[in-house]
Amino acid sequence: MEQTTNEAVVQNKTGGARLKKGGKGPLVALGIVVGVLVLAYAGLCAYAGSLDTFYPNYHINGIAVGGMTVEQASQALAAELPEQVMTLHCGGNPVKLGWPSDSLPPVTLGELGYTEERCGAIAQRLFDQQKSCGFFSQGSRFLSALFSSTGETVSDEDMDASVFQEQVTRLAQELALEPQDTTYSIGENSISITKAVNGRSVKEDALAEALIHAIRTYGTQGELIAYISFAHFNPWNLTAQAIHDEVAAEMKNAGYDPETKSITPERLGAEFDVAAAQKALDDAAPGETVEIPATIEYPTVTADELKAVLFRDVLGEARTKVGGTAARKSNVKLSASSINGYVMNTGDVFSYNGVVGQRTAANGYQPAPAYVKGETVDEIGGGICQTSSTLYLACLRGNLEITERHAHRYIPAYIAAGMDATVSWGGPDYKFTNNTDYPIKIVTEYAGDYLTVKLLGTNVTGITAKMTNEKLSTTDFEVVYEDDPTLAPGTEEVKTTPYTGSRWKTYRHLYDANGNLISTSYEDTSDYKARNKVILRGPAKTAEIPASGTPELPVQPPEGTPQEPVEEPPAETPAEPPAEPETSIVVIPSQPEEPAE
Repeated sequence: MEQTTNEAVVQNKTGGARLKKGGKGPLVALGIVVGVLVLAYAGLCAYAGSLDTFYPNYHINGIAVGGMTVEQASQALAAELPEQVMTLHCGGNPVKLGWPSDSLPPVTLGELGYTEERCGAIAQRLFDQQKSCGFFSQGSRFLSALFSSTGETVSDEDMDASVFQEQVTRLAQELALEPQDTTYSIGENSISITKAVNGRSVKEDALAEALIHAIRTYGTQGELIAYISFAHFNPWNLTAQAIHDEVAAEMKNAGYDPETKSITPERLGAEFDVAAAQKALDDAAPGETVEIPATIEYPTVTADELKAVLFRDVLGEARTKVGGTAARKSNVKLSASSINGYVMNTGDVFSYNGVVGQRTAANGYQPAPAYVKGETVDEIGGGICQTSSTLYLACLRGNLEITERHAHRYIPAYIAAGMDATVSWGGPDYKFTNNTDYPIKIVTEYAGDYLTVKLLGTNVTGITAKMTNEKLSTTDFEVVYEDDPTLAPGTEEVKTTPYTGSRWKTYRHLYDANGNLISTSYEDTSDYKARNKVILRGPAKTAEIPASGTPELPVQPPEGTPQEPVEEPPAETPAEPPAEPETSIVVIPSQPEEPAE
């Protein structure tokens, strides 16, 4: 009987035979294998589901809890999770935005509400999540955990909401910046410049959203980073040039403001390389301080120092007797009152013409004798040179710097030779400079036909000055006659009074506080002109003719008969100016090349 199997005997040409495959054996074997695997996986799933620990290699926020129970995982989280740090960054280029750094103060998860007390609930939630997956999913997750690190991150639901909100409020205040203007300070040899910082603020809801986003994306980012968007505010930003314009002024000592009758603060001087300073500022971060080399000049007198010594000393004083007409005396008194109380700070230059102003009738000046082309005439303001001369002598005795001074054309009598100073509106001026470190006040007094000028200031050295003069030469005047047909025959009249010319040198002598001579220096040369005595002469007397008879002719003496000598008038003794001149000391300019006096 023929066998019905999956194998058949096949005869070949050689008479041999072979089996023909095609039965169900392989399928059965495969099914057995699959079945075994399914049973094994089911067993694995059952095993995984039966575990009371986290799968191997399991992490919560990067903290290894694999193989731990919930209790053990809770303890591990409590030890590490609250200390995990979240870094905060500006949501942009902070340097470009003008803020000090892109790294803001960090915050821990514990400060955000992930406290130790919350760690047990977190461990339990994630363990329950591990358990909650399907039967067969547990096996796959277990297998995955065997060969690679797995885990979860904390959720915003795991935090203490009240703690989180408190921290958001605190952070919003802490992260805000008030705008910081560019500031600078001056040291001994440098200027410190702190670069400006833009202000910024952040809303609490935007900050909370950024923090929660960082927590949610921790697993994908691999680190806790919150990017925060700020609103910014611009500060007052100074350039190096602007700072230079402020500090590179001339050094000034503390001074005095006569308008407000108050002391003005001192000011130092500074000089530095503007281009180098600007480059240093550009390279600096916001809020960074850079040191700029500078040449610094500090004032020698501060406001505090000046308070105790302001106008303490009489630096120099001069007194002259005022003569002449009532109009001249009035002019001297008026010009003296114009400079009374005038204050000069360190380095100020006093101009007599500038302070007194133009001498006009509208300003109260009267006609008084003055010199014009060497002649004495009445001019508005005659006499005001006595005030400038008295002031000049006070300045010399005060050891002050004389800036401009002109001697009179003719030597005045109210002051020592070489100690006078002529002035004229539009012509010569008298100027001096306050070369002391303290303010100076001019004080004048007119009383009993005497003018007194004082210079009040501060003499910290005790040095005093005295003046002497030396006559170098004299120039005698000449007697000049002019015919005047209007005069009675044979009479004479003095038209111009004479002055003897002379040339003088003046010297300034300085003495220390003990009266010892320190130095002697040449001050100035004064060249006073001579003025000729001009005498007007009437016509010569004519011979008288008798009423009757033949006029008698003069007898000519014989040749060789000696004649009676004619007596020459005695030579005039060169006249010095009177003790108190009746003429003015003011000289009105007549020619451009001839200074007014």
